[in-house]
Amino acid sequence: MSQESRTYQRRNYFIKKDFQFKFILKFCLILIAGIIVSTGLVFLFSQQTLTSSFDNSRLVVEQTGYAIMPTLIITNLITLGIITLAAIGVTLFVSHKIAGPMFRFEQDIKKIAQGDLSVRINLRQKDQFSEMANAFNEMALNLHKKILLIDKQANKILTVKTESKIDAEHEKMILELKETINKNFSL
Repeated sequence: MSQESRTYQRRNYFIKKDFQFKFILKFCLILIAGIIVSTGLVFLFSQQTLTSSFDNSRLVVEQTGYAIMPTLIITNLITLGIITLAAIGVTLFVSHKIAGPMFRFEQDIKKIAQGDLSVRINLRQKDQFSEMANAFNEMALNLHKKILLIDKQANKILTVKTESKIDAEHEKMILELKETINKNFSL
């Protein structure tokens, strides 16, 4: 199967664990901060009001903030738990959509850096960074063409060396150039 037509199906949602863990942690910390701020604001804005309630058949009058605080805390903890679980799922999914292509980029760019200019970065259709992948693929293709052109020109010089009387020193330099190209690049 050619590299161009291959599609990648990632099954592991923890591709770049450090990145994904930090992403989820930051998101959950924002949720916790939001719950704390909203609880504080409700308590603060209800301080100037009184609430009456019955406690063991007694009428109790107290500041609204203190009266609703236990219920508010329990409600916020339950809400925090549910939203945190949902947020972990959503952020894991979103970070997977980012971490997966990043992982693919790292792997393929390492191959390109080692001289394999035939490598193309293939992402799934719904992955992010497809424009960047196309730009990298175009760069690798252009480099491949340019190195191949240099190699062909060196071959052409060597084939016509008898007609143009290339001296041994220049022939040695051209052969070294070809050896360097072949050693450093996969054409």
